[in-house]
Amino acid sequence: MAGIRGSDESIGRRLTGFMVVGFLALLAVGLAAAWTTSRGQTHIRWLAHSYEVQNAILDARQTIERGETSRRGYLLAPRQTDFLAIYRNSANAVPLRLKHLRRLVRDNPEQTALYRLLLAQMQRLAAIREHSLDLIAAGRVAEARGAFNTEHSAVPMADIRETLDRMSAAEQKLLDVRERDVVDSERMFYAVLVLSAVLLLIVAITSLATVLGYTRDLGRSRDALASLNAHLEEMVADRTQDLTRANEEIQRFAYIVSHDLRSPLVNVMGFTAELEAAAGSLRTLVDRVEAEAPALASPDAALAAREDLPEAIGFIRSSTQRMDRLINAILQLSRYGRRVLSPERLDVSAIVGQVRDTLAHRLAEAEAVLEVSGRLPDVVSDRFSIEQVLSNLIENAVKYLRPGVPGRIVVSGRYEGPRVVYEIADNGRGIAASDHARVFDLFRRSGAQDRPGEGIGLATVRALVFRLGGLIDLTSTLGEGTTFRLSLPRTLAHPDNVQDNPQ
Repeated sequence: MAGIRGSDESIGRRLTGFMVVGFLALLAVGLAAAWTTSRGQTHIRWLAHSYEVQNAILDARQTIERGETSRRGYLLAPRQTDFLAIYRNSANAVPLRLKHLRRLVRDNPEQTALYRLLLAQMQRLAAIREHSLDLIAAGRVAEARGAFNTEHSAVPMADIRETLDRMSAAEQKLLDVRERDVVDSERMFYAVLVLSAVLLLIVAITSLATVLGYTRDLGRSRDALASLNAHLEEMVADRTQDLTRANEEIQRFAYIVSHDLRSPLVNVMGFTAELEAAAGSLRTLVDRVEAEAPALASPDAALAAREDLPEAIGFIRSSTQRMDRLINAILQLSRYGRRVLSPERLDVSAIVGQVRDTLAHRLAEAEAVLEVSGRLPDVVSDRFSIEQVLSNLIENAVKYLRPGVPGRIVVSGRYEGPRVVYEIADNGRGIAASDHARVFDLFRRSGAQDRPGEGIGLATVRALVFRLGGLIDLTSTLGEGTTFRLSLPRTLAHPDNVQDNPQ
């Protein structure tokens, strides 16, 4: 058996090592692929941006050229108003084209400087154009034509074309660089894909070889395992006995530790009371000093005696009280784990009725009702444990009802084969899905901590239910309510149990 265990452990370590190496390699490849993909997308975005800038420059050039051509046509044929309409449309479109171009190049200092130069040139050209149109509008066509011949309008247009050419050339340089970056990113991405394929192949081959070797080892170990299975019941019994002894030892340890912790805690609580009495005397002394000898009084001493010391004592007292409650809870759990179970036939409906009578005042305060759906099935179990479980679950439901909403708690039960199932459902504030398992842990609570408690109740419930051979779980929707489901054997297994199963 030791040889088989050693072989399994060796193979398990090897498989784990291969899996870890493969996982790390794939993780590195995945990260590299993500990085190259992100890098490639960035380059593609910048490449598209350069194309967009080139298109914006081209659109601006065409709009400006169209305006200049239509103006010249209008100067030659003033009665052709179509030329004027085309000019006006082009003149109105130019600011939009330039605004779009400015938005695209504002991240590029060189292009921004060229844009400012272009804007100044356009303003100059626009003034010349409007002056010539004003002359035509005044009927001074000959003067407008003469001004056109002498204004050197071709010079502003040449400057504008030169500026647009410079902007286009600058963007073309960026476009060439970004195209190379895209190609490099694409090559790197394919290299990463090839590397990942190689790594996957290596991991697959190595893992397959290890699994095949493990399968051969399993075949050689089959006879040994068959021999071990013949003694399995004896091994399970021994293991169960060991676990029982370990559990009893843990229970004794918890009892001893929590019991011994009470001694220093009692001392702390006692000295806290003495400190509180001394603080009172000190406050009286400070009051007398302030009244009889004000010159001797110190503001720091007065503050310490009246505020700092009482506040510190209050913190100590609240902390020791909370520790006392926690120690009591641990002692209580320890006692539950060590007490002898006494199975008897229980009228569960009557037990729920007793709990309702006990909680009548709290139910009235919460405007809540506790209902029993039909007659609850009887069970043969330990009375004290069942009473504690049902009391804790119902009290927990009352505690976490929603304010302003009439509370309704329903207890139901049914037989399921050799087991009996009880459900405690409420319409309270519910439990978040992430807390469904943790609420049964010791000192763990769910949701807003606006209700008194130390996180003991549900941990106690689960410990008692496990001792009774049962299971407990819950279903809950936040803001709608919670249902605890308790599954118990119809008859608690006990050496002295001679009662029949409930019918």
